[in-house]
Amino acid sequence: MFIYSEKIYTPSGYQSGYLEVEDGKIEGIHDTIEKEEYIDYGDKIIIPGFIDVHIHGWATGSFIHQGDEQSLARMSKDLVNMGVTSYLATTATDHLDNLKSQVIAADRFGKEWTPDMGADLIGVHLEGPFINEKYKGMQKAEYCLPPTVETVDDLLNPVSDGLVKLMTLAPELPGAAEVITYLNQKGIQISVGHSAAEFEEIKELKDLGLGGFTHTFSGMRGMHHRRLGVAGAAMYFDDMYAEFGKQTGLTVRPEAFAIVYKIKGPDRITLTTDCTGLAQVSEKTYHYIREATFEPESDKLVRVTGDDGKTELLDKTDYSSVKDIELGFLPSVRNVVKNVDASIGDIVKMASENPAAYIGVSDRKGRLEKGKDADFLVIDGEFNLYDTYVKGIKQKIEK
Repeated sequence: MFIYSEKIYTPSGYQSGYLEVEDGKIEGIHDTIEKEEYIDYGDKIIIPGFIDVHIHGWATGSFIHQGDEQSLARMSKDLVNMGVTSYLATTATDHLDNLKSQVIAADRFGKEWTPDMGADLIGVHLEGPFINEKYKGMQKAEYCLPPTVETVDDLLNPVSDGLVKLMTLAPELPGAAEVITYLNQKGIQISVGHSAAEFEEIKELKDLGLGGFTHTFSGMRGMHHRRLGVAGAAMYFDDMYAEFGKQTGLTVRPEAFAIVYKIKGPDRITLTTDCTGLAQVSEKTYHYIREATFEPESDKLVRVTGDDGKTELLDKTDYSSVKDIELGFLPSVRNVVKNVDASIGDIVKMASENPAAYIGVSDRKGRLEKGKDADFLVIDGEFNLYDTYVKGIKQKIEK
């Protein structure tokens, strides 16, 4: 299959030509071809697909609220509408039995997944349970646990090697150093999050295997000029990635993101959404940031009641009905472009290249290069999405 565009974004910049795809892989980009049949996108832009390494749920599926293979199938189907072609199914603090059940479901779905099903589930992000209650945010305090290698093994042993690619933990907790070392030996990336750590603690432990920071500024000790905390460490260490959730302006002001962008640049920022699939809650749930209560009415309906008293019933099985409950990847990207004047190349770094490098899949994801998976988007200069391809398969897009 050949796909033509005047603007194919590659590591060396834009290239005009024919993108060749065979058996789900990129075979190369050619100036000319002998075949007469090709897909012509003209002046539309082709970029690598987005990789979301921190997502609990989206639209009609939720890994944390439903936690089964079917929820992941719905997430995969829905995520391609937002330009996400690969993702890590992300857990939250919960009973260990539930966490084990979730990672087993992810392992099974990953083995059953085919490109016509939507976004590629490339692993699991364990957000917790080794987090600090003081900065738990919306995590459940009763399930925050002290770090132990034994608990790590309880979660890893039932599933395939390499499934868990990322873990968020609080490095100041007793036992964390041993766990960080153990995870690093297993090739699992470690992110500092939900943490009350001091700057000095992160400095001392970072070389054991700390690679970045989870939802920077949120759920962490803030920065004071005499007590730099986790937020200060996120800005100070050039070799560590700063992850940001969806850029709504609600959890992190645009100016705060802009400060980190000026300091670290696009090379060490990772864009994610941290969406949860709020429509799929299993019990009455209050979201203090959204100032609304979500309550399941039936297998099909969810009631959303705002603090202002306004209420609405939504069909939680219908993508168009629930897609605007949380900000998706594409509109978050547009906000980043607007707030810091990021270029398309900058976005590709933060949303594709950096996540791939961070979780160790840059050998097959993140760039449009020969030998890599044919995961790409067709967009215009305003990040309007025209088509999504996963391993060379054109996806059905719902607006």
